[in-house]
Amino acid sequence: MKTITIVLLSFFLALPALAQASQDSDRDGVPDEDEINIYRTDPSRADTDDDGYNDWLELNKGFSPHNPKATELENNDIDNDGLSDRMELNFHTNLNNPDTDGDGFKDGDEVKAGYDPTKPNKTKLTKKIEINTGKEQKLYYFLNDVRMGEFRISSGKYSMQTPKGNFKIDNKALRAWSKYGLWMPYWMSLKNGYFGIHELPEWPNGTKEGENHLGIPVSHGCIRLGVGSAEFLYNWAPLETPVKIY
Repeated sequence: MKTITIVLLSFFLALPALAQASQDSDRDGVPDEDEINIYRTDPSRADTDDDGYNDWLELNKGFSPHNPKATELENNDIDNDGLSDRMELNFHTNLNNPDTDGDGFKDGDEVKAGYDPTKPNKTKLTKKIEINTGKEQKLYYFLNDVRMGEFRISSGKYSMQTPKGNFKIDNKALRAWSKYGLWMPYWMSLKNGYFGIHELPEWPNGTKEGENHLGIPVSHGCIRLGVGSAEFLYNWAPLETPVKIY
């Protein structure tokens, strides 16, 4: 059952409040203009999916107003285009149209390839990375200003802290050697190799640093990622990708 406790939507979604006197035909709390142009809900029905909860309550709780089952926006894909309803709202695409810009490619495929799904002229989305080296110990990756995902990291220990500031990936190698006597798989250089982002390091005998180090600042200054996440980011982020570390 979906709870009807009213909460603010997460970082990713906020109900627009553009027109203070906007018409709300079904009195569900969502202006007709937003129902039609953003959420693609029925402005004449307060409960589009007939599940007993009005559209405003569902959206504010983070549930899909298009699915009568208790399905969160990030787990619902009403038009089956490979892009969740949450991401459709983030990218301002049409939840009910798998090809918003009409270029012959599904919205999800375009986003996966790094293209803007709202423009038919193959406009590239800007990739960027942000890294929190504080207690959070997280790496976030973005397309434009849409946060696509996050990974746990291990930044530099207290005596060898990771530099903070704005950098770019300036070199890459599948396997780089560290002066500390370790291999660094999926190496992405920052500041001309002064430090970088890489998978959990390996000793020459093949022993790999444990996943239990992630979330704890124990590195020599680099940003360590887990197995799988480092490979993904290595393939996802091209040279010159901006990296903000704070």
